[in-house]
Amino acid sequence: MDRREMLTTAGFGTAGFAALGAAQALAQPAAAASVSGFKYRRLDKADAAVLLVDHQSGLCNIVGDFSPDDFKNSVLALGDLAKYFQLPTILTTSFEDGPNGPLMPELKELFPDAPYIARPGNINAWDNEDFVKAVKATGKKQLIIAGVVTEVCVAFPALSAIEEGFEVFVVTDASGTFNLTTRNAAWSRMEAAGAQLMSWFGVACELHRDWRNDIEGLGTLFSNHLPAYRNLITSYNSHNKK
Repeated sequence: MDRREMLTTAGFGTAGFAALGAAQALAQPAAAASVSGFKYRRLDKADAAVLLVDHQSGLCNIVGDFSPDDFKNSVLALGDLAKYFQLPTILTTSFEDGPNGPLMPELKELFPDAPYIARPGNINAWDNEDFVKAVKATGKKQLIIAGVVTEVCVAFPALSAIEEGFEVFVVTDASGTFNLTTRNAAWSRMEAAGAQLMSWFGVACELHRDWRNDIEGLGTLFSNHLPAYRNLITSYNSHNKK
């Protein structure tokens, strides 16, 4: 027995099917209107800041949704693109004297002069007054956020910032947590609140806008973190020298 026969047997007769068809027809224009009302809010390097939240040695050890090498590469790629586009960057840690451990040393080296907020115990970075002051001092309304772990250290400040009117872009591959189930739940929660989920590569491309702005600089950024892209740039350089 197919689905139509089952519904008919249950009393869902011809009139019922007609009503269902009418309801579906009414729903379609509503969906179309929703799509037509969409506004593409692009990342703007003149209005964006980067928040690197709790990329600490202890916490990075529990990241299970990416391999250690892939995760570290993505975090450093995000750091490098923040430097390349000269985006204000804020570093913060949670209870670093405890088991969470110190910040990744590479990030300290990459941003020696960036605001560094060592939170004494606040789990949500947005609960720390110094952190929020540092964010607001940038004057930027678009926040690019990544951290460990995704459902806490990223989600909590992301949701808090959205509540205060910021646009939030979560860098998915530079944020890590225990497993895929936990990660997907966190992504769904943030996306439902209005956060945009992106990869570091997508962030870089949207900020850059046009290859003609700087081929060598963007190509170098990609080559340093994507072996396949290094091959592409090598091929490009070889072709141009002929």
